Formats: sequence, C-alpha cells, structure tokens
Amino acid sequence: MRNFTIVIFFVLLVTGCKIKLNNNNSKKDVFVGHVDPFIGTGGHGHTYPGATVPFGMLQVSPDNGISSWDWCSGYHYSDSIVSGFSHLHLSGTGIGDLADILLMPVNKKLDLTTKTTSRDQLPYKSKYSHVNEKATPGTYQVFLEDPKINVELTSSQRTAFHKYTFTKNDPQSVVIDLGFAINWDKAVKTGIAIEDQYTISGYRFSTGWAKNQKVFFVAKFSKPISESVLLANKQIINGTKADGENTAAQLFFEAANTNELLVKVALSSVSVANAKANLDDEKSTFDTTKSQAASIWNKALSKIEVETPTDSLKTIFYTAMFHAQVAPVTYSDKNGQFRKEDDQIATAKDYTAYSTLSLWDTFRAENPLLTLLAPDKTSDIVNSMLAYYDNKKILPVWTLSANETNTMTGYHSIPVIVDAYLKGIKGFDAEKAYEAMKATMMQDERGLNLYKKYGYIPYNLLDESVTITLEYAYDDWCVAQMAKALGKNDDYQFFLKRSKAYQFLFDAKTGFMRGKSEDGKSWNEPFDAKHSNHREHTDYTEGNAWQHSWFVPQNVEDFIKLHGSNEIFTKRLEQLFTESSEITGNNVSADISGLIGQYAHGNEPSHHIAYMFNHANQPWRTQYWVRHILDTQYNTTPNGLSGNEDCGQMSAWYVFSSMGLYPMNPASGAYEIGSPIFEKATIHLQEGKTFVIEAENVSAKNFYIQSATLNGVAFDQTVITHQQILKGGKLHFVMGALPNKNWGIKK
Repeated sequence: MRNFTIVIFFVLLVTGCKIKLNNNNSKKDVFVGHVDPFIGTGGHGHTYPGATVPFGMLQVSPDNGISSWDWCSGYHYSDSIVSGFSHLHLSGTGIGDLADILLMPVNKKLDLTTKTTSRDQLPYKSKYSHVNEKATPGTYQVFLEDPKINVELTSSQRTAFHKYTFTKNDPQSVVIDLGFAINWDKAVKTGIAIEDQYTISGYRFSTGWAKNQKVFFVAKFSKPISESVLLANKQIINGTKADGENTAAQLFFEAANTNELLVKVALSSVSVANAKANLDDEKSTFDTTKSQAASIWNKALSKIEVETPTDSLKTIFYTAMFHAQVAPVTYSDKNGQFRKEDDQIATAKDYTAYSTLSLWDTFRAENPLLTLLAPDKTSDIVNSMLAYYDNKKILPVWTLSANETNTMTGYHSIPVIVDAYLKGIKGFDAEKAYEAMKATMMQDERGLNLYKKYGYIPYNLLDESVTITLEYAYDDWCVAQMAKALGKNDDYQFFLKRSKAYQFLFDAKTGFMRGKSEDGKSWNEPFDAKHSNHREHTDYTEGNAWQHSWFVPQNVEDFIKLHGSNEIFTKRLEQLFTESSEITGNNVSADISGLIGQYAHGNEPSHHIAYMFNHANQPWRTQYWVRHILDTQYNTTPNGLSGNEDCGQMSAWYVFSSMGLYPMNPASGAYEIGSPIFEKATIHLQEGKTFVIEAENVSAKNFYIQSATLNGVAFDQTVITHQQILKGGKLHFVMGALPNKNWGIKK
C-alpha cells in the first residue's frame, strides 16, 4: 500500500508540473505548444516521440523492443513496455533500422549473462503508462513503473541529455546494451571502455538495411562510477574494456545526496575522438539545453503562422511542421568529417553533410517545402548528394548513414537538385550537379539499360516496370529542365524526348498505365486494376494500376490528350475517388492505406493526383477532394496519419495543402491552387519578406474558391510560381459553399 501511495503522489506531482507549464507558456513558445509528437506514433505512422532538434544528428527516444513493421521507429503507441532509450531513430519510414546505443536506468543489480531472444526476456525492461508520459518538441519524459524512475530526455544538434530521477534510497544504476537491436538490424562488432570515473566510450558496428553502419559514442555522467560490470558476448569480463559482437555494461553510482543522475551522450560515424569533440561543453546543462531546444523549435515552427479558431487544426498543422523538419539528419561531425559507405572519411567543407535521404517520398513535397522553410539546408542536402556521387559516380536513391539502400524506384535526387537550382538556391556547383544527373540517367543500373533500349521497361524483363518507367520519364524531364537552364540544348532535346516514355504504357482502352512486353504490342494479361502484389511479380510499386496510372506531373496536358478529352480524363479521375476500396490479390501491399475509393493517401504515389483536375478545367473538383483529404486523413490522435510519415512527406503534403498550395510537379517552380483551410497563413521568407494567404469566409462548408486577388489584382488561375511568392505580398481568396465553375478556367 505504501508503494502505491508513493506512485499516486508522483503522478500528482508530474500532473501538477504539467499544469504549471501549460499555464505559464510564454509567447515565444506558442508554436511549440501546438505540437503533439505522439501524432503518428500509432497506426502505420511509424513516428517516434523522443527528443531531437531540427535536422539534428541525434534522436534520443524510447524503444519498446518489439521487432515488427509498426515498430519501425522503435516505438508504437499501442505498447506499454519500454526497453530503453537509444540515440538514432527513423521518422515514419517502413524500415526497421537504427536504435543504436541503448541506455536504460535501473534500481538493482541485474543478470545480463542470460541470452535473450525477445524483449520479454530483457531483465531491464519496464512497464509505463501514457498517463505518465509527455513529449514536446525537443523533450521527452516518462515514468518507469518497475524501477520507479522518472526519465527525461532532451537534445542539441549533436548531444543527447538524459536526466534520471530515482526513488529516494534506491540504488542508482544504468545499463548500456550495444547488442540491442530491432527488426533486421544486427550488431556485428561492439565495444565499451570505461575511460575514467565519469566517462565511458565505445562503438557499435551493425548491419541491416544499412549494411555498413558504424557508430562511435561517448557518455559522460554527473556522478562517479562506483562499480561496473562489463560483458562481452554475455560473459562477464575483468578490466575496464569489453569488445565483442554484443557488449553490455551495468554501471552503479552513489546517491551523493541527490536522486538525480545526468548523462550526456554524443555520437560520430568517424571515431570516439570525434564523438568527444561533438559533445557539448560543461556550460550546457540539461535545463539550458531543454530550454534552447524549445527556442530552436519555436523559431523553426514560426516560419509559417496560421490563424484559425479551431485549435485542432493548429495542432495538426504545427505537428506537421515539426515532422517536416526532423529529417534529413545531420551526419557530419563538428569538424566536418563523416564516414562514407566504403569507410573513407570525407570532410564537408562549407556545408553540413546530411543522411536519411528518403528521396522517393520526400522529392514530392518535403524537399520543396524546405526550399521555403530552410533554403540553406537544401543546398547542404544537394552537396551531400554530390559527395555521394564523388564515390559512386551516380546519384543516391535512399541513403542511410551514407549507405545506399537502393530502396524504392527512380533517381529522385534529380528533381530535388533541379527544384533547388531553378528556385535560385545557391551554394552548390550547378555544372557538377548536371554532370551527376546526366551520368545517373545514362548508366545501366536498376533497369536503365532496358529503358534506354526500348524507350520503356518491358514488364517481362523487370518487376515494377510501369512505376519505374513513369518515374524515369519524370527524372528525364527534370534533367531536360536543368540542361535548358544551363544552355545545353542538345541534351535538353534528348532528355525531353525521352521524358515522354509514359506514352508507351498508356492503354487508351482501359485508361490505365499497363505493363507492356518487349515486343512493344502485348499488354500484361490478365489485367485487374485493383490487384496488388507487394514488391514482386508486379508492374506497380506498393500499389496498383489505379494509384500508379497518374504519374505524369511533367506534362499533364499531353496526358489528358492521351485520354481523349478533359471530360474523359476527369470522369476517370473522379472514379478514382469514388470506386470501391477493394484491393485484390493474395499479397496486398500494407502501404496501400488511407483509401478514398482507390486513392491511397497513406502512400506517396497518390499525393499529387487530386490537383490534376486543375489542368482539365475542373478546379472545383481539386478543391473538393483536397478539402476531403485534409478533413479525413489527418487528426490529433496517435493514429493521426493515414500511412507512413516517411521523413516528412506526409506532413509536408498537409502543410502545403492546408495553406491552399501544392507542388504537383515538384521541380516546376510552381504550386497548384487547392483549397485553403485557414483564415490566414503567413509565410516568413528570407530578407524579412512575408507572403500572406487569406481565405475570407472559409469554413467546414465554405471550401470552394469564389474569387481571388494577388496584391489587390484579380487572380484567376490555378497556379502560382515560387518567384511570385518570394517577392512577398498577399493572395486573398473569397470562399463559398458552392463551386464557382468559372474561376480558374482556361478560356
């Protein structure tokens, strides 16, 4: 009964602190106060709730210890067990890697020699409750019920801070388990060294999705280590150093008149020495770092201010802004060094190297959003991709810790580079970037040999042939635009012609993009537009013909002509949203989620589709379906995302679309007009300029555009350019409950 009373007292204490914090939010923290990091931690969102700063190197977050698809980030809201707190996590991907350098506070001596095959056997795991858990941008807190320890986490760009508050008179101890792994990640070589009374260091080399991942670390404690137990491959060893496939340690600390134990942790891909150099100095305390993290996030979130009487919309919007700025992540150390996949040590000069480039997802809206929010980061991302090109002589597909995973289709580093260049972002070598793009699209890997030979990829020669062909066609269009901008006319004509590869695969009879054999005539039969077979023996990537037949953002007008007319095109497009949501097949892709008819908002290939009505003279249908997606596919619960967050893409779609804009063709330098959901949105641009989007009379029913003005002049078109926005000004919409079928129509 006494222990129960202590727990209740602690809950009341924490709750009281929460109330105090909420009541004393200063104005400068107003944006942070709208963010709920738990959104997306349920369902298939795959986000983590832990502490990081914008594009930070570290993501210190709880790990449940489950190996399963919905635990790809290490955490799922449905769980109630925590195995520890590791320092690297993926935000919203379908990939179960990382969770490196696990720390867990405990209050008793444990037997770490027993081999474990599941998290249930971990001697240091603990129960927890969401009642005693809190997360805000840059901070995380949870009460561990079994050892009765309160854990608080925060982070700077390269250093994580832990604060453990033990129950009075309890032993104070920390477990470090470098063998801990989830999903297909596996430690292959690890080591721990006790350097002095306050410091440990070591390394964790692992293989998994990233085949050659090397992480070095240093951890400094606020109290001297009074006792230690080191283990190598589940065997206790003597001395102060352990090396093996799996190493672990349990460290003990004297109470020293305080129940708090503080830990600072820094990582490096290069060396322990670099990790030490990355470690914040003694002036940086837990509390100052926590406060600074909140300020950094508040500044990042304030780049767009929205006004609405609906608090839930602010929560969804600013959480989306938060998720759109956690990846990519800092990879180079303070001295600029970083490790490449082949173990060469490179140095980023005059830029920060980034990793976790989920380009198949993020080229669509996340990267274009960063050209508005963080143009300096965009040039650094481009330089990071060019550093990869220096080694591989092609551009990256999906890199993690500088490892090429070759995950997903296309070479979508190309539209990211072109988008940056055409929007005037400097800081990278444009000629070198063009050389890299051309070399990438002229090589023979990943089906490009077939694409060059046939003009498309025959379905009988390579799986996912339709998706790959359509995406290569778009990449070609992007190369053509860069060639044109650099005055390379022959290349422009060559790649522009090749960018029409979609024409080979369009079946006018069915209205779908279909697999075609190498004879240039035969379609893949039998054909079922609703059929899905995940990543094998299929013509489509993580989807079906309904979802993948619309990817021609580079030439929508020509695409409409292939259908025969605006009327035929819009009828088929409308049917996408109203068709039954049945997906056929025995191996349906789990990525097909967020279904509205056959439209699948939970996966990226659908994200541009609702905006295509604009090009067929029915912009009111774009307005209707965009508002429907905004209303139905996002909410403020842990299940608030309809699919994988995918390093910011799901959230970037919301940020753009809720303001009434979207980069349907992400490298075009233009935004489609949709249906703004806020009364007012103010984008803070460089050099103190602002661009304001107003929606007069907007409401749950008034989502149709009646009229618009740009800087006081009548605006009657469904596209606005990036350059128009950069000039600053005001785009004013008048909204109504019925469509104005004359607005935005091409006469």
